[in-house]
Amino acid sequence: MIRTADITCLRRHLGLLVGAVLTGLVILAALVSLFWTPHAFDAVSISQRLQGPSGTHWFGTDHFGRDIASRLMIGARNSIMVGVVAVGIGLVAGVALGLLAAARGGWVDDLVARGADIVFAFPAVVSAILITAVFGPGAVNAIIAIGIFNVPVFARVARGAARQVWNQEYARSGLAIGKSSAAITRDHVLPNIAPVLIVQATIQFAVAILAEAALAYLGLGTQPPSPSWGRMLFDAQTFMALDPKLAILPGLAIFLAVLGLNLLGDGLRDTLDPRLRTERMG
Repeated sequence: MIRTADITCLRRHLGLLVGAVLTGLVILAALVSLFWTPHAFDAVSISQRLQGPSGTHWFGTDHFGRDIASRLMIGARNSIMVGVVAVGIGLVAGVALGLLAAARGGWVDDLVARGADIVFAFPAVVSAILITAVFGPGAVNAIIAIGIFNVPVFARVARGAARQVWNQEYARSGLAIGKSSAAITRDHVLPNIAPVLIVQATIQFAVAILAEAALAYLGLGTQPPSPSWGRMLFDAQTFMALDPKLAILPGLAIFLAVLGLNLLGDGLRDTLDPRLRTERMG
């Protein structure tokens, strides 16, 4: 007889597997595009515009006769690059601030918490608009805007998880024997909160891909001629009735990438968080 716990375990691992496969396919497409694409992504051929899928053009061509498959692959590379750098900015700066706030407490903790609240008042899109108003649109400014938005997210997660570790006896014992806060943070706090940070980084990666697509759609992110899934959606608006695949394909790419990362994050959370695993099995 199949137990409820077995069904829950199967669903958890199935979600993790599906998420890993979808994420892996996006990453694979991005890596392959570094060395090979079916066609040059910017090769224009007006005589072959708006063609359907074929052996030559796997997903057809766009309104300029450019190969859609090649542009989707380059778009995957741009999305991955923006996600990695933006999440990296948030992870490094946010975790450092969160660990500092948890270790020091007092006014330092209050300052980090209030600073996170202020940054949260300016979402990534609003931040990008402010930044591009000064420095102009582009992928670099989009990365900076998304990265700044990620800093308070990681700061809050790291601060909350680190405070729980600091409340444990072994952390207090370290202070009692004269061990520095920095050493305890390095040896005990950071290793214990690493699983939580990994899960949060996966989730923020999905958010970064969505934000990059939104910014590119608004003309604030990756600039032509470099392909972007969001920009491809914007260009497809005029041809929705004539050739719906121009919007469906980049939209589907964004959907699958975000879905895969969310499933991967949920699966990692269930696997790496022993408390959540115990609760579900109970």
